[in-house]
Amino acid sequence: MLALLWVGACAAPERVASAGSGAACPPVRSYSDDFRKRAVAELDLLPANSAVEEMLTDYAVLRQQIRACQP
Repeated sequence: MLALLWVGACAAPERVASAGSGAACPPVRSYSDDFRKRAVAELDLLPANSAVEEMLTDYAVLRQQIRACQP
């Protein structure tokens, strides 16, 4: 599951936004290793192919897009 979160951050590179004129790039919050491990343990309790899992994969892509637009 942890790999899913990390790999999801690299998904769909063709959709990664570049810094355009006037693009707002909010900061990306960092999570500690302990917090990420706790999140993975909690995700493992969810049923396979849960909606929450899909949403977190989308969230990982958004985080990657935000990183790409930062200077």
